[in-house]
Amino acid sequence: MASAGVRRSFVEWGRRALGLDVPAADHTIAVLHSVESELPGLDARETRQLGRIRLLGATGTVLIGISALGVAAQPVLQNPVSGVRVIGVFARWQTSSLALSMIGTVLVVMAWLLLGRFAVGGFAGASAHRLSRSQLDRTLLLWILPLSVAPPLYSTDVYSYLAQSEIAKRGMDPYHVGPAQGLGVGNVLTMNVPNIWRETPAPYGPLILWIGRGISHLTGDNIIIGVWAHRLLALGGVALIVWALPRLSRRCGVAPVSALWLGAANPLVLFHLVAGVHNDAIMLGLMLAGLEFCLRAISDSGEIGTPFDRREWTLLIFGAVVIALSSTIKITSLIALGFVGMALARRWGKGIRPVLIAAALLGVIALATTLFVSLASGLGFGWLFTLNTANVVRSWMSLPTAIGIITGFGGVLLGLGDHTTALLSITRPIALAVASFLTLRMLIATWTGRLPAVGALGLSLGAIVLLYPVVQPWYLLWAIVPLAAWATTSAFRVPAVVFSAVVSVMLMPRGADYGVFQIFEAAIAVVVVALIFIVATRNLLPWRKAAGVSAPSQRPAAYGVTS
Repeated sequence: MASAGVRRSFVEWGRRALGLDVPAADHTIAVLHSVESELPGLDARETRQLGRIRLLGATGTVLIGISALGVAAQPVLQNPVSGVRVIGVFARWQTSSLALSMIGTVLVVMAWLLLGRFAVGGFAGASAHRLSRSQLDRTLLLWILPLSVAPPLYSTDVYSYLAQSEIAKRGMDPYHVGPAQGLGVGNVLTMNVPNIWRETPAPYGPLILWIGRGISHLTGDNIIIGVWAHRLLALGGVALIVWALPRLSRRCGVAPVSALWLGAANPLVLFHLVAGVHNDAIMLGLMLAGLEFCLRAISDSGEIGTPFDRREWTLLIFGAVVIALSSTIKITSLIALGFVGMALARRWGKGIRPVLIAAALLGVIALATTLFVSLASGLGFGWLFTLNTANVVRSWMSLPTAIGIITGFGGVLLGLGDHTTALLSITRPIALAVASFLTLRMLIATWTGRLPAVGALGLSLGAIVLLYPVVQPWYLLWAIVPLAAWATTSAFRVPAVVFSAVVSVMLMPRGADYGVFQIFEAAIAVVVVALIFIVATRNLLPWRKAAGVSAPSQRPAAYGVTS
């Protein structure tokens, strides 16, 4: 009897831990979401302010683009501005160019925060008016243009893309040889790859290298054209994000403009996906687009238990293939298929049988897509063994890594020796186990209907990002972008906005270290310029709470929720 009681208690505890026996009202994560209402457009005064905010952000991106001539991650060879009169002076005036870049960065962040007044309101309350989708689209396009023609900023990863793609073009396996071994140390592409990655095989999936190989056939050893080709690819990913995010947000009862402001106009998107030319842009774009197609099949017609028609099957299979394609860029996005599967199982009815059928169906689609890309590209499956390549980097933004490093440093101070590596071997697996458990709970929450697939996916990716062994600034977008379509309360938006703003202004434009005196002098210039600008525009821009900007308002009809 006692053992039966213990077994029963253990089962009950396990079911509650997984969320199987938790009523919807008790699901505390759900407090991050509230349905937003339709609001009238901006009045004449607010429209004038919007024009000034738009100009402020454009000025910032132009300053960043100009300063990039001196402090960007320019190529070691084939630098088109090296030695050129007037333009080449920025490379010699490093401190001045750094100050110009930092000023531009702060102006963009300030403009983004002010734009938030007309998208989600201020910290003190909701907006009474909201800018239109076309106004936000024009603003975003204006801010993107200067960065899309500037040299690579904040990262040198694009040069690794070029070198790895060239290795694939030459018929070698980029998952077994690094740029130095495959191309030679003296090759023009290898010389632009950072030293830490010259001996490292490619950590990316076969789809991006397949595309990159095609780019290499077109551009050859021309670095400038190659960088622009990869940037066009990144811009395509951003375009997919802009297409999918409003549609996903409407399913969750969230204003599309609010989602786009936080998820697409975010400075992290501008600085790292556009200016930094990271392939996370196309990965995120494909994942969100595929998720939208799948949810369109699952949620747009019919009640729970109704059969699928031909259109729904087509949308579901197409969306699943698109998500699977995104995972052949970075495998993290494959988790989105799990949430699609849970939403699909819920549509098909109660019980474990629909879950198993949905898992089998989506598993076959993912496997077939992965096999096709790996075999058709000729790159094989070596990418599955290089996924942990980046773990050699110790990232301060990773929670388990930060805990391991701080604890190891404490041991050094106490005279116990440096045991950081040993501590990391403990903290990182524990963190991954916690992230796996949280992901499982989010999957169950989607299956039971307590959370929509979009929100649960964002929360799961948030746990994975924060608990991952290595976290780069642009990894934050894996969670912020999908959560922007669901999480609306200040419990999410305030930390997301603060973290995005702080991380954006902290990073150096070349992704490298500068002298302390250079950073200090540039920071002083930034503070002086920012304070002068705020004082000069205190009556022209919505720095303070004002009627019609962030005042409480009556709630008209809410956005429809379809999932």
